[in-house]
Amino acid sequence: MSSKTKVIYTGVTGNLIGRVYQHKNGLIKGFTKRYNVHRLVYFAETNDIMEAICYEKKIKGWLRRKKIALIESKNPEWKDLAEDWDFSALSS
Repeated sequence: MSSKTKVIYTGVTGNLIGRVYQHKNGLIKGFTKRYNVHRLVYFAETNDIMEAICYEKKIKGWLRRKKIALIESKNPEWKDLAEDWDFSALSS
């Protein structure tokens, strides 16, 4: 996730749609709410939670420039990949 000014947040979840909804609506207190981090700019999927946690920890250990390179390898314009997602089922 990132802000418009490219503040980066890395996390892991078992429910990407639900978690993105929470971030976009400021429902999670802390870093992402404080720095307006609500744009999904990169994600990776796996069915193995341990693999996901290891990947998250690996990325969190990287320097910022390496995180930027990862994002830009898939999303060079830093578009919000969830911009067109339908969250209506979550908001009721």
